[in-house]
Amino acid sequence: MDERIKELIAIGASVSAHCQPCLTYHVEKARELGIDDEQIRAAIETGQMVERGATSAMRKFSATMLDTSSTGRAACSSDNTPPTACCG
Repeated sequence: MDERIKELIAIGASVSAHCQPCLTYHVEKARELGIDDEQIRAAIETGQMVERGATSAMRKFSATMLDTSSTGRAACSSDNTPPTACCG
């Protein structure tokens, strides 16, 4: 994979991770590599699409936490420690 593709991926990942310093850095690097604004915009839009999908999935998943009584605890510890004690 060449450096241009890596920077476009990093741009999309920065957007989906909500990392403003990362996005600034990778957009600057992309421009240094000669990547045009259209390609950068497409990478940003792809990151936003991934972010929307992850947000939607988390909303659905978190709603199920209210439907079950022990799912959250089992994911946190096996000794019945309250989730707030181990997951913060």
